[in-house]
Amino acid sequence: MRFCGPVMKTRPGICQRKRRFASREECEAVALGAETRLRTYKCALCGQFHLTSRTKGLRPPRGFG
Repeated sequence: MRFCGPVMKTRPGICQRKRRFASREECEAVALGAETRLRTYKCALCGQFHLTSRTKGLRPPRGFG
Protein backbone atom coordinates (compact mmCIF):
# COMPACT_ATOMS: atom_id res chain seq x y z
CA MET A 1 0.00 0.00 0.00
CA ARG A 2 1.38 3.39 -1.00
CA PHE A 3 1.38 6.37 1.37
CA CYS A 4 -0.73 9.11 -0.18
CA GLY A 5 0.04 11.87 2.29
CA PRO A 6 -2.30 14.27 3.99
CA VAL A 7 -4.94 16.50 2.52
CA MET A 8 -3.97 19.87 3.93
CA LYS A 9 -6.15 22.87 4.62
CA THR A 10 -4.54 25.64 2.63
CA ARG A 11 -5.70 29.24 2.78
CA PRO A 12 -7.10 30.51 -0.55
CA GLY A 13 -4.38 33.14 -0.99
CA ILE A 14 -1.64 30.55 -0.49
CA CYS A 15 -3.28 28.09 -2.88
CA GLN A 16 -3.56 30.75 -5.59
CA ARG A 17 0.16 31.59 -5.35
CA LYS A 18 1.41 28.00 -5.37
CA ARG A 19 2.19 25.96 -8.44
CA ARG A 20 -0.39 23.25 -9.07
CA PHE A 21 0.30 19.74 -10.27
CA ALA A 22 -2.32 17.42 -11.75
CA SER A 23 -0.67 14.27 -10.40
CA ARG A 24 1.28 13.30 -7.30
CA GLU A 25 3.96 11.74 -9.49
CA GLU A 26 4.57 15.00 -11.37
CA CYS A 27 4.75 16.91 -8.10
CA GLU A 28 7.17 14.41 -6.55
CA ALA A 29 9.44 14.60 -9.61
CA VAL A 30 9.79 18.35 -9.10
CA ALA A 31 10.39 17.88 -5.36
CA LEU A 32 13.27 15.48 -6.05
CA GLY A 33 15.06 18.16 -8.08
CA ALA A 34 14.75 20.85 -5.41
CA GLU A 35 17.63 22.04 -3.25
CA THR A 36 15.53 21.89 -0.07
CA ARG A 37 13.49 18.96 1.19
CA LEU A 38 9.96 19.33 -0.13
CA ARG A 39 6.84 17.32 0.56
CA THR A 40 3.84 16.71 -1.67
CA TYR A 41 0.28 17.18 -0.50
CA LYS A 42 -3.20 17.28 -1.98
CA CYS A 43 -4.92 20.63 -1.54
CA ALA A 44 -8.40 20.59 -0.03
CA LEU A 45 -9.31 23.77 -1.96
CA CYS A 46 -8.31 23.06 -5.55
CA GLY A 47 -8.01 19.27 -5.39
CA GLN A 48 -4.59 19.35 -7.04
CA PHE A 49 -1.12 18.79 -5.59
CA HIS A 50 1.26 21.38 -4.14
CA LEU A 51 4.72 21.31 -2.60
CA THR A 52 5.57 22.41 0.92
CA SER A 53 8.65 22.50 3.08
CA ARG A 54 6.57 22.45 6.28
CA THR A 55 6.83 19.40 8.50
CA LYS A 56 5.40 20.72 11.77
CA GLY A 57 3.03 18.26 13.38
CA LEU A 58 3.50 15.59 10.74
CA ARG A 59 4.53 12.05 11.49
CA PRO A 60 6.32 9.99 8.86
CA PRO A 61 4.42 6.90 7.72
CA ARG A 62 5.44 3.57 9.25
CA GLY A 63 8.55 2.12 7.67
CA PHE A 64 9.92 5.53 6.66
CA GLY A 65 12.43 7.81 8.25
